[in-house]
Amino acid sequence: MRRIPIITKNYSSLAAVDHQELANAIRFLSIDAIEKANSGHPGLPLGMADVATVLYQHFLKFIPQHPTWPDRDRLVLSAGHGSMLLYALNYLTGYEGMTIESLKDFRQLGSHTAGHPEIDQHLGIETTTGPLGQGLGNAVGMAIAERLLRTEFGESLFDHFTYVIAGDGCLMEGISHEAISLAGHLKLSKLIVLFDDNQISIDGPTSLSVSDDQLKRFEACGWHVQAIDGHNPEEIYLALQKAREAKEPSMIACRTTIGYGAPTKAGTSAVHGSSLGEEEVLKMRDVLNWSSPAFEIPAHILNTWRDFGTKNEQTYTVWQEQLQDSSLHVKQEIGRRFRGELPDGWQTHFQELINKFFHQKTTASTRVLSGEVLDTLISKIPELLGGSADLTGSNNTKAKESQVISSENFSGNYLHYGVREHAMAAAMNGISLHGGFIPYGGTFLAFSDYCRPSIRLSALMQTRTIYVMTHDSIGLGEDGPTHQPVEHLAALRAIPNLNVFRPADSIEVAECWALALENKTTPSVLVLTRQNLPFLRLDKREENLSGRGGYVLRENHEAQITLLATGSEVSIAVKAEEELNKKGIATRVVSLPCWRLFDLQEKEYREKVLRLDTIRIAVEAAIPFGWEKYTGSGENFIGMHGFGASGPYQDLYRHFGITVEAIVELALKKLKER
Repeated sequence: MRRIPIITKNYSSLAAVDHQELANAIRFLSIDAIEKANSGHPGLPLGMADVATVLYQHFLKFIPQHPTWPDRDRLVLSAGHGSMLLYALNYLTGYEGMTIESLKDFRQLGSHTAGHPEIDQHLGIETTTGPLGQGLGNAVGMAIAERLLRTEFGESLFDHFTYVIAGDGCLMEGISHEAISLAGHLKLSKLIVLFDDNQISIDGPTSLSVSDDQLKRFEACGWHVQAIDGHNPEEIYLALQKAREAKEPSMIACRTTIGYGAPTKAGTSAVHGSSLGEEEVLKMRDVLNWSSPAFEIPAHILNTWRDFGTKNEQTYTVWQEQLQDSSLHVKQEIGRRFRGELPDGWQTHFQELINKFFHQKTTASTRVLSGEVLDTLISKIPELLGGSADLTGSNNTKAKESQVISSENFSGNYLHYGVREHAMAAAMNGISLHGGFIPYGGTFLAFSDYCRPSIRLSALMQTRTIYVMTHDSIGLGEDGPTHQPVEHLAALRAIPNLNVFRPADSIEVAECWALALENKTTPSVLVLTRQNLPFLRLDKREENLSGRGGYVLRENHEAQITLLATGSEVSIAVKAEEELNKKGIATRVVSLPCWRLFDLQEKEYREKVLRLDTIRIAVEAAIPFGWEKYTGSGENFIGMHGFGASGPYQDLYRHFGITVEAIVELALKKLKER
């Protein structure tokens, strides 16, 4: 085990209490909690305690009494398995609610101290982490948000850093390359990654699976890089100083010993993901000269840590004064945006667009119609921050008044994310979590697979994140089955707390956008067509019908058949309804743009829409998974049962039997069987 080196006089003068005592407070709170739970990951908290101590003591701008201060530094524990590091720090520095009892309840049901950090900014937990690399992607988004706000409102109100603690696993994940490449390209100088370079993973030495030179990798992406002894507080201090002065994002490779202080397990994979055991902990107390019982911190050490939690009070007071000295507009705008409130009057412009669509009976692809919505709202909702993963023209995500952001100009509101779908989605989560913006980003629906881990976390964290997914079916045509999503709607609909919108015409597109913007706690996926669709809404209503998730588009009180559809297939269902009515078979059509919202409606409404006394047939250019809950039978479905093919979309719909004729034939068959 490596001993902590003697500190130089220059550094010692900065510390009122011995550094090792402060760091050991983190170590033993972490170990005590993990031992009590008999579960957890002690390696990282033990190894990174020195780095965390220096960061909190001398650099991190935070106040536990004002945990949502917009200009606070953000600390992201990307290596989320090391959660006790964060919980110990937040207890020591005095976050209300992060009590010693919380630490004793580590990994227990209902506690604030889950196995991996779950977002609670009032407790100093900035984001939910655990899936490795996600936190790094979130941090890039937070740094983007900071830079944009600093440009818009000035350094006196926004001037803070985003710090990331990342491990070997974070940097092995593919998202890490996307994230660091984007950050380097944008020159996010307020982003600092503290790499826990312990060279151990669960399986053993990292040499079993990786031989990357991480310093060179980050440097190649335009980062400022340093390598230090992660147990030497003076080196840590000086490295952080240099990183904060750099003109590029910074990576500090902190060479640490995993499980530092554990007499027989330090430096091995045995300390990564399981409790140390009573005997090892007792010996560790001797090795590190820690005599306090479990969960007890000597008063002089705890008081010093609590002082770290109050050291920025004057900075906070000055910030408040600067905010009050700002113009009324600035004060109101910052307050509004961080409360997540939309600006007054945006609904007026939105309604004007709805009226236009009704008057003109607008027909177009839903991706184009989505672009028209953005053209109308982008200047009315300044917090809208758009982007695309190198598909701007296809996704129609760049409004006419959008201005592109670059490393030299952060006065815009549109990001070219490049072919980095995963990093885009993770960064959007970070932007949303930071506050001040509503991010939206586009790609093809088939590539939602590349985004899915971040979309899932959007739903889990309840972020206000909007995913614009175009080219939503075989309707994209000639690009073929690799680009034609068939299972993706089912996969996305399976995610709890995610609104998956598939609008059928211009009115539904506008309604779904309004719902996505208004919902503060549920992310949205807008699923949009490449091909043109007809105008379907016959009557103008004040109510946002898409807000119910499903509604009767064509009613017939004598109906024997109810056709259920979403998106581009609603118009096919309408034509089939007309044919069936001509044959004397009373038929009605239901549009279901959002299953989740429909399922949340009262039972009476759902049954009124579905009409359980009718034969219900679903039509969707996707696999049938899930439709049986509405149709009552897996057989009552017109759609896809395998992958698509390359060809003009009209030919594909005929080839796969998603046609008026097929619907009519199935309806007649089911009537005969009844």
